[in-house]
Amino acid sequence: MTDNFKTLIFLFPHAVVAGVVISITCSILGVFTILKRVVFVGVTLSEVAACGIALGMAYQIQPFVGAITLTVAAVAVLSYPFEMHRIPRDAVLGVIFVFTSALGILVVSKSGFGLHEVKALLYGDLILTSQGDLNVILAALVPVLIYFLGFMRPTLYTFLDRESAKIMGIRVALWEFIYFFALGLTVSAASKVAGAILIFCFLVVAPSAGLLLSRRLRWVMLIALCGGLVSTFVGLYWSFRCDLPTNQAISVTACLWFAVAAGVRYTQWMAARLMARMKQGPG
Repeated sequence: MTDNFKTLIFLFPHAVVAGVVISITCSILGVFTILKRVVFVGVTLSEVAACGIALGMAYQIQPFVGAITLTVAAVAVLSYPFEMHRIPRDAVLGVIFVFTSALGILVVSKSGFGLHEVKALLYGDLILTSQGDLNVILAALVPVLIYFLGFMRPTLYTFLDRESAKIMGIRVALWEFIYFFALGLTVSAASKVAGAILIFCFLVVAPSAGLLLSRRLRWVMLIALCGGLVSTFVGLYWSFRCDLPTNQAISVTACLWFAVAAGVRYTQWMAARLMARMKQGPG
């Protein structure tokens, strides 16, 4: 097993580094996505980025430029406080998801892409990460991590209690926009190799496991980060050893990690109930 893993790192170093950076960044951002109750934003922005990549490829534009242009436009729309009006943010997310998904398919159908390009566009393939892809990922995601770790407190206050944050003098609209912009930048840079499924997995599955196992934010983020990393390495190894699609192998591994976390949480809940009954005594 050790020899196979060394071979994996030797043959696909770009994929390993990209997987580590993407899983760390998305797992940390995903905790706040769940706290904000906008889980669907991850897959929506992934579809937006995929549509931008398709447009870029069809019109000979650098794919990342197409992805970030559309994603920033979507983020500008999503940062609007829809809670003040009748239409919820989830409805707007649904509209953007349907539009960009359909538009992406229309662009692909008229572009003359081969089947391989279409699959890569829709699903991505982490194992095929090139040096250029890795450069884009590092240039986008490392600053996002630095920003997030440096300004976590105002972002947390903005997401957990908007009104109290305003009283404290925090510019909630600005911090909310910066968060969504960072999320959009992350998704745009990672979409080409990670695809919508893997990005959505990192944003939701690993953070959900963290929230099941702890109520302390630091522990939640640490558990989410570790879950994302373990899922990435195990999924890469499983894919390499058994010749399976990489992104799907990582996603299934992450879901198994979530199932373990759910089992642990259920066991803790049952033990707490049993202890409560014992304290109450018979009758």
